[in-house]
Amino acid sequence: MLTAGFSIRSVDGSLSEAPEKILVVDDERVILQLTSMILRNREFEVLTAESGEEGLELLAREEISLVLLDYMMPVMDGMTALKQIREQHPRTYVIMFTGKGSEEIAVELMKAGASDYILKPFNNQDLLDRIENVLRIRRIELHNKELREERERLLREIEEWNQELERRVAEKSAELEKAQMEIIQAEKLAAFGHLSAGMAHEIRNPLNSISLFAQILKSSVSQCADLKEYPDKIIREVDRIDAILVKLLDARKKPHVTLQRVNLVRQIENCLEIFEPQIKMQNIRVETEISPDIPELDADPHEISQVFNNIIVNSLHEMPERGTLRVAMYSAEDTLHIKISDTGGGIPDENLYCIFDPFFTTKERGTGLGLSVVLRIVKGYGGRINVEKHNGDGTTFHIQFPVIAS
Repeated sequence: MLTAGFSIRSVDGSLSEAPEKILVVDDERVILQLTSMILRNREFEVLTAESGEEGLELLAREEISLVLLDYMMPVMDGMTALKQIREQHPRTYVIMFTGKGSEEIAVELMKAGASDYILKPFNNQDLLDRIENVLRIRRIELHNKELREERERLLREIEEWNQELERRVAEKSAELEKAQMEIIQAEKLAAFGHLSAGMAHEIRNPLNSISLFAQILKSSVSQCADLKEYPDKIIREVDRIDAILVKLLDARKKPHVTLQRVNLVRQIENCLEIFEPQIKMQNIRVETEISPDIPELDADPHEISQVFNNIIVNSLHEMPERGTLRVAMYSAEDTLHIKISDTGGGIPDENLYCIFDPFFTTKERGTGLGLSVVLRIVKGYGGRINVEKHNGDGTTFHIQFPVIAS
């Protein structure tokens, strides 16, 4: 039995039959009338055209399932029309009418995209059987195409989900690594604190004695030109060791300070002003990106200056001739973010987990206590510090302080 339509779902969700549209293109009116009558009796919606041009115009306006197309027509022949239909309307299938039943024409028509061809004069039942077969094939092929497109869409979605999952896993792994690194740093700092407190006390006692004996020696050799400068050298070295011990204690624990509202923008500006001669001498460009709504922080201004100074000193050391120093400051989700970046050589991977360790340094001169002090201060205010960019193209220190409403 010939099915003259396909099921569609209406707005209320019920299924209804929509008649399939068939376009008959033939320059013989008798063929148009006869074919239309046969098809309408089977409840098809039928449109007619007497030329290939008229048929293409109708196709541009209507959604047509099948075209019955005459092979021999004036002006635009059936073969030309067939090729344009298949190129411009791939969802429309074509059955050719032809009075020539040669095998060569049949092959030519099928290569051009015809689904079938019917010889004139045709048998009515044969025509209906051919139409039924082509429409059934069309429904199956379009359905399969939709299934393939749906499959491809699902595969794309799965690929996107996989990429998102990989991104989240990488993100969480990085967060876990940072958290583990912070725990290790805290444990190192605690262990160092116990050790440094005892060391500082034990070292300062003999230092005081050395300093006293040097001053006594200085008064005794003041008349000897060859020896009088040595006591001063001894005293200077003692003072230098004492200064290291002070830094050691600074890195160990938070000193007693009086908290006050600190303007961090002014603090960073003051630090940059202090280093301005060195910045100019090393041909370093300074770029700042500071949001206008930076909140003040309850802190000790001297400690905040220490944080900025120690990081900037390291950045300038990495750019001896030229480079760019960037400072960004912004507030987001009750957190104050400070990023200080340089374009120096960066931190090698093997040193990344050691940079906050006391006495770790890659400089020829230096105590290696600067970043330990920075870590102690930042932690003391409930903040966090980590290195975002560290290898090959510079370093970025990211400091985060919690913002507490006053």
